Amino acid sequence: MNLNPQLLEILACPACKSPLEVDDEASELVCTNTECGLAYPVRDDIPVLLVDEARKPAGAEEAADEATRSAPAASGERRSNSEPSSDA
Repeated sequence: MNLNPQLLEILACPACKSPLEVDDEASELVCTNTECGLAYPVRDDIPVLLVDEARKPAGAEEAADEATRSAPAASGERRSNSEPSSDA
């Protein structure tokens, strides 16, 4: 990758605003925030800083899956409290 060092100094992760670091091997700019860690592709030496185009790190995918599994139970509990009782 051939990116201008001055450009790299001012670029930030669109999702969390943390600095980005170069991963030449993967042709990506990676967010330095460990909680975010999104990896943005660089195509033809142009960074594609779109969250929809970013690759999520392996750890973040597992955390998102865990959150998804626990979320339906919580919303199900809320739903049952708002529904009328069948005993009435």
